[in-house]
Amino acid sequence: MNYDHDERYRDLEVGTVSDIVTFGETMLRLSPPGNERIESTDEFEVRAAGAESNVAVAAARLGTTATWLSKLPDSPLGRRVVAELEGYGIETEVVWCREGRQGVYYLEHGGRPRGTNVIYDRVDSAVTTARPQEFDVSVLQDARVFFTTGITPALSERLQETTTEMLKAARRSGTTTAFDLNYRRKLWSPEEARETLTPLFHGIDVLFIAARDAREVLGFEGDPRQLAHKLASQFDFTTVVVTRGEQGALAWHDNVVHDHAVYDTDTLNPIGTGDAFAGAFLARRLAGDDVPRALEYASATAALKRTVPGDVALVTKSEVDAVVEGRNEVISR
Repeated sequence: MNYDHDERYRDLEVGTVSDIVTFGETMLRLSPPGNERIESTDEFEVRAAGAESNVAVAAARLGTTATWLSKLPDSPLGRRVVAELEGYGIETEVVWCREGRQGVYYLEHGGRPRGTNVIYDRVDSAVTTARPQEFDVSVLQDARVFFTTGITPALSERLQETTTEMLKAARRSGTTTAFDLNYRRKLWSPEEARETLTPLFHGIDVLFIAARDAREVLGFEGDPRQLAHKLASQFDFTTVVVTRGEQGALAWHDNVVHDHAVYDTDTLNPIGTGDAFAGAFLARRLAGDDVPRALEYASATAALKRTVPGDVALVTKSEVDAVVEGRNEVISR
């Protein structure tokens, strides 16, 4: 592997074309076994974890070709991320660099009343310096969907600019743009998120948003159906998907709201559930499903993800089919 004059190189198979391209940071997640405390454990489980790569994997597991874009340090930790993601069946286009670091987060599982604790260690990660000109724009032009989340522009001012430019590039190419607001309180305040994200909305076709975020971050009022209508009307989205936790999800499309309840599930690991939902929804829309059918598959994939360790939805389409068709039983406890 050789560096070009800017001391970086891309890891991309020439001619690679994917149905869905995602852009964002993927960290390494370190978790002590079981419910052990971080401060006392003598071992950690290591997994790749990032909203945008999670979406790419979920889409790929349902049969859609997917590519994840990012910037990583040329280090064993950066290569560890890529090796794991490619093992899940997605393509990676990575800008490798000699500066910056690999983002990490620590996850400590705990039951009530302790709860689950997340500690981020991602300051000055390599991706925070990513510029749009570092990526091959043809990857966006050839894709059918470009996806990113509100986490990405929260990481640095440079990424705010890069996210904006990549959304513009996708729209210019006729690529459908999809965005999950995905608010993280540990990254910024609701006011900061609203000020940064709402200017992006006019360049987005499909919005995923939690009902609580529509209220707390954007300041919208009303029940989830009203939220979906208001968002679509104000920002001219093609589709608005509002998630409601245990109450399921709904989607506004062509001025009609479609609703779907959650599938009952044993919740062994909820992290990554929303990403699994978004990836499956986009995959089924790309496969030609209508919005109600895509909601079914998204909800089923999210239910299965809650039974899988790690952040990634390691499911098969046949498993999702079985949940949708009621051919297997997922029992709530």
